[in-house]
Amino acid sequence: MPETPIFRALEDALRSRRAVALATVIEGPHTGSKLLVERGAAARGTLGDSGLDTVVERDALADLDAGTSATRMYGDRGEAGGQDVSVFVEAFAPPPLMVIFGAVDFAASLANVAKVIGYRVVVCDARTTFATTQRFPMADEIVTTWPDRYLSSIGDTLGPRDAVCVLTHDHKFDVPAIAVALRTQVGYLGVLGSRRTHERRRALLAEAGVDEAGMLRLRAPIGLDIGSRTPGEMAVAICAEIVAARSGRNGKPLRETDGAIH
Repeated sequence: MPETPIFRALEDALRSRRAVALATVIEGPHTGSKLLVERGAAARGTLGDSGLDTVVERDALADLDAGTSATRMYGDRGEAGGQDVSVFVEAFAPPPLMVIFGAVDFAASLANVAKVIGYRVVVCDARTTFATTQRFPMADEIVTTWPDRYLSSIGDTLGPRDAVCVLTHDHKFDVPAIAVALRTQVGYLGVLGSRRTHERRRALLAEAGVDEAGMLRLRAPIGLDIGSRTPGEMAVAICAEIVAARSGRNGKPLRETDGAIH
């Protein structure tokens, strides 16, 4: 990696597992110029025009939230619809996080499938007898504390690519955890339980101050309707819903859709 300030900053971010995006002009004026973008920090470098820098920084932050890289065309001052400048934005985002609350048997299947699709997995349960490495060897981390306490400690780090799955099936655990999760920017919040259980949960959440907008963020009952019965099948249904939510798709069969499939 070349020894320049912008690449040293990129290397430092990567070593610290911080999400950053590197924008490079690949065609047009100032070809080769670069802009390093990180949420919550001033952008480093320039693409040759302050207007272009502002627009690309905005788009690069969106790419970081999605965890995708992209090439876009702009006017030479960042005008939308322009064709003067081609900019490649490379997103360097750490793996998305899935937090599973409830060290139940089914959680092991969900953790396994989540690892397959690229998630860093944390299993959290206040019961030390259940939350063990022997039961969850696939988890990246096991936390033994109350779910709402753990969420309060990491809430600021959760973003649109991350997922929280509440499998505790016990109102004294899941209601406080959901209330805290709704105060974060987590992209997926799924809760295990029947429709009857969820209606009771909704009443308790309303008593805890959750409004209707918050209720609409809940994926409950959790998962897509694929006829799942076994823990493994249920884990596939949940992860399928998470992928669909991240990509803005509805989970319909591909043969019933039009256009590109990726």
